[in-house]
Amino acid sequence: MSYEPLLGAKPQEIPFSDSDFRVLASLAKTQFGLNLADSKKPLVYSRLSKRLKARSVSGFPEYLSLLENPGEENEKFELISALTTNVTSFFRESHHFDTLRDEILPTVMEQANQGKKVRFWSAGCSAGPEPYSIAMTLLDKFPQAAHLDVKILATDIDPKIVAKARIGQYSIEDLDGIPQSFRSKWTTKTDSNSRFEISNEVRNIITFNELNLISDWPMKGMFDAIFCRNVAIYFDQSTQQLLWKRFCHFLRPHGVLFIGHSERVTGPATSMLDGIGITSYRKVGTPAVPAQE
Repeated sequence: MSYEPLLGAKPQEIPFSDSDFRVLASLAKTQFGLNLADSKKPLVYSRLSKRLKARSVSGFPEYLSLLENPGEENEKFELISALTTNVTSFFRESHHFDTLRDEILPTVMEQANQGKKVRFWSAGCSAGPEPYSIAMTLLDKFPQAAHLDVKILATDIDPKIVAKARIGQYSIEDLDGIPQSFRSKWTTKTDSNSRFEISNEVRNIITFNELNLISDWPMKGMFDAIFCRNVAIYFDQSTQQLLWKRFCHFLRPHGVLFIGHSERVTGPATSMLDGIGITSYRKVGTPAVPAQE
């Protein structure tokens, strides 16, 4: 999920006290790592008032009590969906895909041809354009990757957005971000002609799963490259620094971390990563054992 600024505040119809906001902000921080400043209170209201109406809840205290119920896990995901906006596009920040094509793929695909695993991770994949862009870049450079042990993991906290990404259908307007040569190879218009879908060849090398980045990570293996772009900017600094460190533990030696244009690596991870371009960092040093921090 790509966390973007909340927009569209509206006049309050339902009372929303400072205390209500503080409890919601604490929940968002604890459950999802989302940092909500006091200035976001009217914007949070404009989003969540719709959830109260959808659940026929009369006030925020009642909604907060509802969120505490063991059977309301789905509502917590509705909460994070309401508090964030999925802004995504194909080949966004294209320089990252140039680095992937020119500096990473030649080495890792040599390893794949020798029978070794190659793994990429789109952490915060949103509706799917990022992992599909990774897959197209990979298959264009090395078509044989489809027949080797090469996989892309794509994860997001929001089950609804993961389901949409897994389907792999988008509006025709989204085609603009895809190079023409890639469109002809790996996209097909649907029957309505107002949408297109990603080919099975591209989809087959991607696994989509739900994952909360501030919870435990179930993966045991390591990655040759991790994309986590425009997610950490909405965490506070201590959460960001922990996230960068955890990513380092899951990167193979000389693996690359790609982050968003407004993000910077700080904290302990700076000793484990070297900048190699615009918001691109290569892991240095000896192999690390994956660890849950």
